[in-house]
Amino acid sequence: MANLRSAKKRIRQNAKRRMRNRVYRTRARTFVKHARLAIESGDSDAATDAVRKAVSELDRASSKGVIHRKNAARRKSRLMKRLASLEQST
Repeated sequence: MANLRSAKKRIRQNAKRRMRNRVYRTRARTFVKHARLAIESGDSDAATDAVRKAVSELDRASSKGVIHRKNAARRKSRLMKRLASLEQST
């Protein structure tokens, strides 16, 4: 456990930030999961809508600094690639 007052404050701040960031990270993961499931189901319209929502959540998490911008770009790229292959097959 920290002894210095500044270290104790830093621990409190980090705990608050971790709780705040967890909301955005979890939301992004959930929407990406829904998008992948929609793509696997084969319904093009539902998949397009789900991917759009997932991209929005990834952008939001990236803008808040919860995930790195290139991490968000990579995840969006992979989702879009799966969606494109679904639309091409139908």
